[in-house]
Amino acid sequence: MSLPALQGLRERFPTSRIAVLARPGIAGLYMRESFCDEAITYDAPRGWRGWNQKWRIASDLRGRKFDCAILLQNAFESAALMRIANIPVRIGYSRDARGWLLTSPIPVPARGETPPHQRFYYLELLKRARLIDCYSVESPVRFSYVAAARAAGREKFAAAHIATRIIGISPGAAYGGAKRWLPERFAETAVHVAQERNASVAVFGTAAELKICETVERRVLAAGVTCANFAGSVNISEFVDLAAACELFLTNDSGAMHVASALGVPTVAVFGATDDFATGPVGAASRVVREPVECSPCLLRECPIDHRCMTEVSATRVSEVALSLLK
Repeated sequence: MSLPALQGLRERFPTSRIAVLARPGIAGLYMRESFCDEAITYDAPRGWRGWNQKWRIASDLRGRKFDCAILLQNAFESAALMRIANIPVRIGYSRDARGWLLTSPIPVPARGETPPHQRFYYLELLKRARLIDCYSVESPVRFSYVAAARAAGREKFAAAHIATRIIGISPGAAYGGAKRWLPERFAETAVHVAQERNASVAVFGTAAELKICETVERRVLAAGVTCANFAGSVNISEFVDLAAACELFLTNDSGAMHVASALGVPTVAVFGATDDFATGPVGAASRVVREPVECSPCLLRECPIDHRCMTEVSATRVSEVALSLLK
């Protein structure tokens, strides 16, 4: 969701060197973008732990002589790091008690001052800092290397002996169980769509989500549909390539959802605990399925009652939405 802001920054500063400081798990997303000259990995522990590592990273940044740091995230930690790095211009939202660490503390937009989606929160920061003049409410979230990723993904699938149409599934969600639709229903939906489209199924997830992905894999295979499970076996760059080569992507509200949507892959996302107006997929090729129960969106990590926002979403309904999206 930071892509529109970073792409806008490159348009404003076409000859500047732009480096992105990112966690190792997502640094690969930025490395291939035209706005990024360098991706610097940040692997220090979160919060107040690991200050020796953070000090070393700050020292490294200090030695690079950056002119400006733009803090898209809200954390106090990121502002402290840039201050220790002695970067002369430090721009970010004035929140989380960090305004005094910034040279340009930007007031946080009040509710209703920007469109609700998260991408506009980042774009508004640049606008209020006068780094961009304006932005469009239609600002897309798109990777710039979709064609190359799709070609690489097709090669990877072919090497794994999966050469038909492919339905991608990401049944996990790092935020917590409240965001996860039932893996059995993911499998049921995948089987229905795959049989209608004469397609194979590819399952994706982290190593921590392996058990969920194996549940989906077993059920898909039991229905006689070809299925490959890539959970825990591919890095972020490889996942991007494979997702780009999918005909359709079925997912929860997750990082995989944002990747598939930013690749322009037809994406169906099941939402429950979270707010699709704020963090949903963007674009005409994306659909959100949710059940409007009275307690949703609650934004909780785990459901304290009966998880009705997810259990009331049927596989038949998601299948219908997916197939209509592919027409």
